[in-house]
This record gives sequence, structure tokens and C-alpha cells, in this order.
Amino acid sequence: MTTSTIDARVTSPAPEPASPPARTVLRERLSLAALLIGTGVLYLWNLSINGWANSFYSAAIQAGSESWKAWFFGSSDMANSITVDKPPASLWIPGLSARLFGVNSWSILVPEALMGVASVALLYLITRKYFGHRAGILAGGVLATTPVAALMFRFDNPEALLILLMIAAVWSLMKAVDDGRWRWLILTGVLVGFGFLTKQLQVTLIVPALSVTYLAFGPGGWPRRLGQLFAALGAMIVSAGWWILAVELWPASSRPYIGGSQNNSILELTLGYNGLGRLNGDETGAVVPGRGHGMGALEGMGGPGGGRGGAWGETGWLRMFEPAQGGQIAWLIPAGLVLAIVALVLIGKARRTDPRRAYLSVWGLWLLVTMGVFSFMAGIFHQYYTAALAPAVAAVVAAGGAVCWSHRDRLWVRLALGASVAITAIWGFVLLDRTPDFVPWLRYAVLIVGLLAAVAMVFARIRVVAAAALSGAVIAGLAGPVAYTVDTVTAEKSGSIITAGPAVAGGFGPGGRGGPGMPGGRGGDGPGGLLRGSTPTQAVVDKLIADADDYTWVAAAVGSQSASGYQLETGHSVMPIGGFNGSDPSPTLAEFQKLVAAREIHYFIGGGGPGAGAPGMAGGSSQPSSQISTWVQDNFTPVTVDGTTMYDLTQPTS
Repeated sequence: MTTSTIDARVTSPAPEPASPPARTVLRERLSLAALLIGTGVLYLWNLSINGWANSFYSAAIQAGSESWKAWFFGSSDMANSITVDKPPASLWIPGLSARLFGVNSWSILVPEALMGVASVALLYLITRKYFGHRAGILAGGVLATTPVAALMFRFDNPEALLILLMIAAVWSLMKAVDDGRWRWLILTGVLVGFGFLTKQLQVTLIVPALSVTYLAFGPGGWPRRLGQLFAALGAMIVSAGWWILAVELWPASSRPYIGGSQNNSILELTLGYNGLGRLNGDETGAVVPGRGHGMGALEGMGGPGGGRGGAWGETGWLRMFEPAQGGQIAWLIPAGLVLAIVALVLIGKARRTDPRRAYLSVWGLWLLVTMGVFSFMAGIFHQYYTAALAPAVAAVVAAGGAVCWSHRDRLWVRLALGASVAITAIWGFVLLDRTPDFVPWLRYAVLIVGLLAAVAMVFARIRVVAAAALSGAVIAGLAGPVAYTVDTVTAEKSGSIITAGPAVAGGFGPGGRGGPGMPGGRGGDGPGGLLRGSTPTQAVVDKLIADADDYTWVAAAVGSQSASGYQLETGHSVMPIGGFNGSDPSPTLAEFQKLVAAREIHYFIGGGGPGAGAPGMAGGSSQPSSQISTWVQDNFTPVTVDGTTMYDLTQPTS
């Protein structure tokens, strides 16, 4: 061989990989289109059945559609008396939508559904890059049909945007793992920062997964990787801090009160009520503190009582698998953990920067850290929080399954695959057995099909058997979640505490549909309460809107939920005294009296307020909301309109 031949071989570029056949490309495009169109139909189907969904946020979206100041701060009312108890990022997009298309259920909820479709698409793209098209389709499909994810992508809580931003942060991090460029780490920090502006400290639960994964598996030397992570931290601080700084520097007299805080401070809200308070249960201003104090207030509502987690259920390693949470998220968690561990073993001694290992690391740590925090937090915890686990569950199932399937020539891998399918089938039977009246035959079908598929996995070296085993495994794994998801999208979901799927014994409330045990249920029109918004009759609306332009607030009511329905139906500002729980000192009695004297508020609506000194509620009669209620009752004459008690604040008794 001549020297020139050797030089030619060294310097000539490597041959381009062969393009897949046109038929394969078409098939992949069609299956991806089916996934995304199907997800869109699923999330948009009969969307208006949810009405105002969580009217607490819908009222803030309405306010933002009419007032740019309310939009920027996330105010509950157009007159900017108080904000919601979260930063406003999740309100910005639907607020713009409502400004463009009017305030209605579709303009508020369609952006949430589209965020769901975008989340599924992005998870597909990340997974496909490292594990192939079929794994990407499986990841997207699992996310789309996880009951609690489908629930929140059809709702106006912050979860839809939070999930999309967290998935995007993983996408950006994996780009950095691929090429080591600084810009991807900075973008990761920016995405996490905007996640903070969506739901504050919850987004930081994925920070350990992001940082550990890049430090361990990113390219380049460790000093460079460490420096890049500090750059990402700086980007995160800047992208979240600009809004925090604006709120802190803005004169308190010309901005709304920071809802959820006791001292009108966004920093207090971040570190207290929405921060450490969620972990240790000491949530100042909460109606029902986590460590068992005042549990009777929720026990009478059908809520979970007792246990080491107080009013919010038992804490411990099995919390995600208990009746309250199991059917929401836990269908594939056991299988995902088994498959991820086996996949990491199979990847074994691959190079340190192998992106498959990094992928499994970031999603696996996301799952474990978030699940651990959710399992042991003693403060306020709702079942729908578990939607944050859905992308990680989908990712580890799809990626772990893809790696194991590609090594099915090994007996021990086939045994592991069979074990994961058997576990999934048995666990699916247990979850479905908790709702025995819901599609009664399904649990038996899942168990039988799953166990047969588990046995077939052992013989998956045979092509025909492999196809049958794979089909059976997918059916057994997804039948339960899909059934729960279909039930979710065909039923009304509204109020503060909602759950996916049918009612489960031991869960909180009747599946989020309202009912006798839930205050503010749809049994009739009324002032609402802690868990549901008010539902005024037309006679009440007509009374409120008469001469509405003469007042800054057509009415005031204790608690944001009570105020929200009146504001949404009248289109005029209604002051939510005390914020969400009715326990925030906004306004004080003196401030309220001053506004009444200036004829800024027309009516006070009695009843329905959760924090107005009700027995068992935090704060009791010492709260400004209770003092205001007492003062109004002592100085103004009540009038009842269709069962709603109203006080005309322009007509004192003396």
C-alpha cells in the first residue's frame, strides 16, 4: 500500500450514513402525526366541559386580559388589589389569548392543551435522537395518556407550562452533553429560571438531575463543566430574578399585595408558604396547616385526615402508590425503575459521555428526587402535583425498554423484560381493583394479557413471539392509564382540588367533580368556598353590574374563590379579601373602611369565605377578613338575592 493511499484514507471524510428508505420515513412521519394529532384531539375534546376550570386562575387571566399591570403581576382582579399566590408566568400566555379572543373557557384552556401537545412532541424528539423513532413514540404516548398529565394539560393551573419548561430544560442539557457548548447550559438555566416564575421552588427539584448529569457525563474537563454549570446558575438567577427584583423595587403602594404572604413580600412567599412551608408543614397563612392542625376543617369535606402528613395524607416511601395518588401517576413507575436499572447495566462500560447514559441519568434522577420530595413533604400536597413526574416516567420506560429490547438475545435481559411486564400487569390490576365499578372487566384483561406477554418475553428471540410479547406488554401497560384518561377528558373538572379518573376510596374528593362532600359543589348556585369558585345566578349578576362603572370594585368577598365567580360573570373587578385562603392581611380593616368611605366598593358578599373566622380555620377571628366581615354585619343591612347575602356598602344602617 502506498503512502498516498494511506493519506487519502486518513484525510477523506467518513462516508455519510445511508438514508432510511422512503417507506420508512413516511411510516415514521405518519406515526408521529398520529401521535401529535391524537394528543391534540384528546386534550381539546369537549374542553369547555371544564367551564372556568380553576376560577382562581381564570379570574387572574381575565384581569390580565384587561389590565397590563394585572398581567405583569398576576393580580386576581383588574383593580390590582392582590395577586395570586404564585408568580405570573403561567398566566401570561392565556392572558394574551384572552385579550385576543375574549374571556371564555376556550381562550383560557386551549393554550394549556397546546402546551401539552408541545410537551409530547419535545419528549419524542429528545428520545428519538438517542433511542430511535419507536422509543420516541412510546415516550410521547405514555406522557400523553398519563391520567394526571392529561388532567393538567386541560386545566389552567401552572403545571402545563411548568412541565413544558422542564422538558425543554432537559432538551437543552442533552444538547450540551452532545457538543459541550456554553450556550446550551445558559439556555438550560434560562428555562429553569422561567420555571421558577411559573411555580417557584418546584422547578428546582430537577436541578440536581440536570447538574449531576452534566458534571458526570458532559464533554470536556471537569473544571470546564463546573464553570458551565455556574454559568447556567447565573442564567437561572437572572431569568427569574428580573421579575423578583421588579416586584421588590416597585413601590408597594402602587402594586398589588403579594398574595400568599403575610408581609406583602415575594421573598417571603418564595421561602415560606411556597417554599419550606411545603416541606415542613409550617405554612403561615394556610387554612389547614400540614402537621395535623385544624384537620377537622378538611375531614368534614371528604379530605384525607390523619397520618404523618396531617391533613394532606400519609408521608413515606409508598405515598405515590397509595389510593390517592396511585391511579394518577404510578401505573408504570415500577416498570420504569426496573428497565432503567437494567439499561444502565447494559450500557455498562460505554464511554463516559455516552448520551444514552446521560439521558437515563437525567430522567431517572428527576423521577427519584421529585418522587422523594413529594413522598415526604408534610405541607400542602395535592394529587395533581404528581403531573411533574409524568415526563420522567415516560422517558425511563421508553428508553429503558428500548435498550433492553435491543439486547433481548441475552436470556437474563429477556427475564428482566418479562419481570417488568408481569409487575406492570399485577400492579395495574391492583390499581384498577381500587375502582371495581369502573370498567369491571378491564383489570382481569390487563392481568391476563400482561402475564401472557411476560411469559412470551422469555422466548422473544423468536420473531413472531417477540411481536406478540411486545404488543401484549404495551396493551397491558397502557390500558389502565388510557381508560382513566378517557374518563378524565369526558368528565367536568373544576375547582381547586381535582383528580384524574374515577373516584377512588381513600382519595380526596369525588374525582374533582364536586359533590356533597366538597364545598362549593355544583349542587346549586352560591358564594363558593375554599375549593370551588362562586356560581352567581343571573339576578345576582344583574344587581352587581347595575352602576358598576361608578365603582372600582363592584363587590368584595372573603377568599379568591368566592370572589372569582362574581368577577368572571360580571366582567368587573371583585376584591378577594384575604387572597386564596382568606387569611392574607389584605386589606386590613382600616384600609377596607377607607375604601368604603370613598365609595370604591359597592357590595360585600357574605358567606363562602374560608378564612372569615370559621371554626378550625387558621387565624380565626383575629384575621382582617373576619374583622371586616364582623364590621360589615354590624353596620350594613343584608339583602338576600337568590340565596346570596349581599350588603350595600353605600347604605350604612346609621
